[in-house]
Amino acid sequence: MQFIKPLKSAFFFLALGATALSVNAQTYRLPGAHKAEHRDLIAGQENINNQIKVENTQQFLDQLFKEEEEPEMDIYTEGWNSRLVNPYANSEIPQSKVIDVSNFCMPHAGYVTSPYGYRKRFRRMHKGVDLKVHIGDTIRAAFDGKVRLTNFERRGYGNYVILRHTNDLETVYGHLSKFLVEADQYVKAGDPIALGGNTGRSTGPHLHFETRYMGYAINPAAIFDFANQTVHTDTYTFDKGTYQNARNFDPAANSAYAKTYIAEYQKAYPNGNGYVEPRSTASSSSRGSSVYTVRKGDSLSLIASRNGVTVQKICRLNNIKSTSTLRPGQRLKLR
Repeated sequence: MQFIKPLKSAFFFLALGATALSVNAQTYRLPGAHKAEHRDLIAGQENINNQIKVENTQQFLDQLFKEEEEPEMDIYTEGWNSRLVNPYANSEIPQSKVIDVSNFCMPHAGYVTSPYGYRKRFRRMHKGVDLKVHIGDTIRAAFDGKVRLTNFERRGYGNYVILRHTNDLETVYGHLSKFLVEADQYVKAGDPIALGGNTGRSTGPHLHFETRYMGYAINPAAIFDFANQTVHTDTYTFDKGTYQNARNFDPAANSAYAKTYIAEYQKAYPNGNGYVEPRSTASSSSRGSSVYTVRKGDSLSLIASRNGVTVQKICRLNNIKSTSTLRPGQRLKLR
């Protein structure tokens, strides 16, 4: 029976393999300490419902959107802490840039007393326009933005404010009598920022108003139609070759507006004491009123600028378009 020896050998190797498997199984068993740690981790888990609540989530979202009402901070970095009117001296400026100016407010309802341009007498550029104001008149932010600087310059601007706007423009307001804002404060178009005055290098009460793009002093009459108290178009295209040019500036129209402005002032104050901005004597159009009654000759831009709101806001509140025709006696919501 020679086959018995191979059979015994086969049983021997099977037994040896079983022993090896047993040893390997014992070698790879999870240690007791590891199992205990695993149990502790499971026991330490909390019900996620105890961590997230609807009211907490809503509070978080409310705070998030409240903070996001202000624009991204990247436009408030370059030269932000500079005390210079032009902090962009060493910056690379694009050849052209389309700028949205649709959400605007006229800084003041005054007419132009001195336009933008070179002054042969003084051998220098007049880098803004001068608008007629009386001391104590409210000066308003032209666009949404943040106050970069409030400062005093005895031989120049006097008291002045510089705003940096969300559309990349900066505006300068000079010869003020009082600041109503402070540095780093966020403002909306139409918000009061100062009172008109006669400080600095000035021969009489007026507002020196500048519009700048990365240091380039744009002719404000290229953006604003001061005679009609509005902007020429919803966008302005800055170009290094044409930024000093006006757009449809009509001296005759400005003179006609000046006569209307002066007549309304004299009507309100025949003795020359005090001042109210044009068309603000009627109870329905006083500052802070929520409703305005349209009068003959009114336009949306005039109503907006004289009541410290934007045309966009009036259109939104009254479900009308900026091109809508206004009727005398029509009542418009302002706030």
